[in-house]
Amino acid sequence: MFDKKKTADKGEQPHIGVIGAGLAGLRCADILMQYGFKVTILEGRNRIGGRVHQVTLQNGHAVDLGPNWIHGTKDNPILDIATETKTETGSWDTRSYMFDESGALLSLEESERYASIMWSIIQDAFEYSNKHGGEITPDESLWDFFNREIVQRIPQSEDGHERARKMVLQVAEMWGAFVGSPIQTQSLKYFWLEECIEGENLFCAGTYQKILRSIAKPALDTADVKFEKVVSNISCRDGYQRKVRVQTKGDEVFEFDHVVLTAPLGWLKKNSRDAFDPPLPPRMVKAIDSLGYGCLEKTYITFPKAFWLDTVGGGRGVQGFCQWLSPAYANNNPRRWNQEVVDLASLPESSSHPTLLFYTFGDTSKFLTREVSELDSQEKKDAFLFDFFKPYYSRLPHYNDSSPECRPTGCLATDWLHDDLAGNGSYTNFQVGLENGDSDVEVLREGLADAGLWLAGEHTAPFVALGTATGAYWSGESAGRRIAEFYGFIRNRRSSD
Repeated sequence: MFDKKKTADKGEQPHIGVIGAGLAGLRCADILMQYGFKVTILEGRNRIGGRVHQVTLQNGHAVDLGPNWIHGTKDNPILDIATETKTETGSWDTRSYMFDESGALLSLEESERYASIMWSIIQDAFEYSNKHGGEITPDESLWDFFNREIVQRIPQSEDGHERARKMVLQVAEMWGAFVGSPIQTQSLKYFWLEECIEGENLFCAGTYQKILRSIAKPALDTADVKFEKVVSNISCRDGYQRKVRVQTKGDEVFEFDHVVLTAPLGWLKKNSRDAFDPPLPPRMVKAIDSLGYGCLEKTYITFPKAFWLDTVGGGRGVQGFCQWLSPAYANNNPRRWNQEVVDLASLPESSSHPTLLFYTFGDTSKFLTREVSELDSQEKKDAFLFDFFKPYYSRLPHYNDSSPECRPTGCLATDWLHDDLAGNGSYTNFQVGLENGDSDVEVLREGLADAGLWLAGEHTAPFVALGTATGAYWSGESAGRRIAEFYGFIRNRRSSD
C-alpha cells in the first residue's frame, strides 16, 4: 500500500494529474499548487474552459456557448470574480411576456398571473420535496405535483378555469429550460436538489471570458498544461501499483500519485464500465447511472436592429424573457414544443446587441442538433434555423417581413449533444426513478482516495450549486483540499464540501 506519510516525510513533491481544464480542473489545480503539489493538467481540447467558451457573432459581440448565468448572489465566488474582473452582469424587466397557442401576445396582466401561479407552485414544490422527500415515491414527478396543485390554485368555480389551468401548465413546461430535461421527468422526491444559492440570478452580460481567465491564470502560469490529450483509460493505484496510470487515445501514458477526474457526468455514463482498471465500485457505477444528464442547447439569432423593443410612439414592446406556449401555428414544430427567448438588446448598454437567444431542451434540442448536423454547409444550417425560429420572432411587436431591420443577419447554435468531451449533453439533473439522489452525489464527491482517484465537476458540487458554474468551481476547490487533507497538509475540510 502507498504510504502517503512516508512520501511527505521524505520531502517528495506529490505529483497530481488533473483531467480537464474546465472551471473544476483549473480551480483544483490552483488549490493543489497552493499546498505545494506538482500539477499536470491533461485537456482533451486545444483550449481551456470546457463548456465555458465564447464565440464572436457576425455583429462583433462575443457570446457564451456554455453558462450564461450566475445563479445566486449570496456568497457566490463567481460573482466575486465577476466583480473583481469588471465583468458586466445584468437582469431584465421582470414582467412576463407570453404568446398563446394561436400566436397572440397576451396582456401583461394575464401573463403575469400565469407566471405568478407557476412560480408559487415551484416554490411550494421545493418546500414539499424538502419536507416530505422520504415519503415521496421515486416515480412521482414535478409534473404530477403541478397537476395536483393547479386545481387548488384555480378552482372549478372560477370563470375560465379550464383555460387558466391549461395556460399555467403550458408555462410550467418551460421548467425544462432550467435543467435541460422535461418537467414530466423531473423527480419530485429530489426536486430539492435543484435549489440554488440564495439571491438573484444574474445574466453574465460581459460573458464568462474574463472570469475564466482569472480562474485559469494560476494554472497557466505554474502547472504543466497539456492540450489535445483525450483520456481513454485510468489505471488506479492498488497494493501492487504505486502510481495512477493515465492513458490517452494517442497511447501516451502518464503516471501520477493521484488523479482528479473532472470529466462531465455524461462522459462518466458512457465510460464508467470500460475506462477504469480495476473497475469502479458497483456503488459508484450505480450513482453515475442513476443521476440524470440534460440536453440544454442555445441558438443566437442576430438582427440589424432590436425591432421588438418598445420605441417612442411604437406601442408595446417585449423585453427580457418571452415565451411561445404550445404553438399551433408552426408547421415545422408538429409536436408543439414551447419556445423561450432572452432578449440581449435589453442588457446594459455597453453589452447590449440586437440578438435573440433561444433556449431549447429535451426533444427540441435533439431534433435541432440532429437536423443541423446533417446539413453540409453553414449557409444551409443557418437557413434551417432561421426557418425553424421564424414563427416565433416574426410574432414579436413591430415585426415587418418586408423590412431589412427584421431580417436575421447571423446565427450561432450550440451542439453539446454531439460533443463527446462534454458528455453529449449539458448539466446534471434529477429524474423520476431516482432513489438515492443525495447519497449518489456524495458517493461521487467522496471519490476513491486509496485508489488515488478523485472526481470533480458540477455533478459533485455542494447541493446548493449542483449543475452550475459555481458548483464546478467549488467542486474543484473541494477536491484539491481533500487531497491536501489526505496528505495531512490540512486537518479540516471546507464547510462547502
